[in-house]
Amino acid sequence: MVMASNVCSAYGTIHKTTLTLTGRSLESQVLTKCALSLKECADNWEHPETFSKLLEQLKNNHKVWLLFQQEVANAQCQLPNDIKINIIRLAAFVGQQTMDIYTAPAKEKLSILIDINLNIAAGLQGR
Repeated sequence: MVMASNVCSAYGTIHKTTLTLTGRSLESQVLTKCALSLKECADNWEHPETFSKLLEQLKNNHKVWLLFQQEVANAQCQLPNDIKINIIRLAAFVGQQTMDIYTAPAKEKLSILIDINLNIAAGLQGR
């Protein structure tokens, strides 16, 4: 679904061991890292530096979902059309949720993005 080089450039904080992964494993790892970073923000909501970290992590997560959306819209993507449509809709939903959190930050809102990422990551790993 997503080319490894695109994801790695969009999410620069991936550990070097992750860079050896490809395909679904890489996508799963990236989504999990995004989810854990957002969870860390929620867990440390009252910390003075959390807001700036939150903005950075929301941006990273949104970039990952934009890449997913771009990849499935690519004519060379071989996924079935119904899966492509679902990914595009999910990416749009993630974008809407991200904007909602930007405009009215609340740690409770992060759980939606965290859950989406973790569930998709688990699905990519066949769990």
